[in-house]
Amino acid sequence: MKATLAQLCFRGIVLFTTGVFFTLILSLLQIQRNLPLLKLPITFSVLYSPWWVPAISGTASAIVGLLYPCLDQKLGEHQFYEQEWSNVIRCVGVFIGINHAIAKINFTSNLQLSLSLTVLSIGLWWWFDRTTSGLGLGVSIAVIATFITQMLVYHGVCNYTEHDFLYIRAWLPCVLFCGGITVGNIGRQLAVDDFIDSERKRHRE
Repeated sequence: MKATLAQLCFRGIVLFTTGVFFTLILSLLQIQRNLPLLKLPITFSVLYSPWWVPAISGTASAIVGLLYPCLDQKLGEHQFYEQEWSNVIRCVGVFIGINHAIAKINFTSNLQLSLSLTVLSIGLWWWFDRTTSGLGLGVSIAVIATFITQMLVYHGVCNYTEHDFLYIRAWLPCVLFCGGITVGNIGRQLAVDDFIDSERKRHRE
């Protein structure tokens, strides 16, 4: 299945927009706990996050969403072709629900929060993915992005107290993992739609 440049650009724009949307939702939910995603003296958004945070998240979402169908083809995992947009929308709903639970539920400890999210993350992968490529990319995204966040805190870009940072570190890897799975499913479905459109055009010709 080969995509045209126009199809890839369209997928990239949709995935970029999705990543920005997820970032703003996450920021809004964390503000409800008086914990903005990044505490900086100068901000460019009503959601108290600098402009480059949604931009980086959107770019990462576009890359991840385009990578998923490619890896599926390389590994021969084609079961995602059986999915529909309704399944993808349910995945998005569960992902937003997990973020909402983090903001609303007061866990007794960071360990309880981390373990609960780990179970939910594995469940989301099992219900909506079940592929080796999805699991591998999700774990890779969680590890790399968490490491980058720790470096930002270490170098003073993110001004958190030790208590706040321990709380963030308890949920951030799982949220990133779930976000990778969700964006990957969107990217897969976009690839399926492009493939169907291409086949229809070929048959008409």
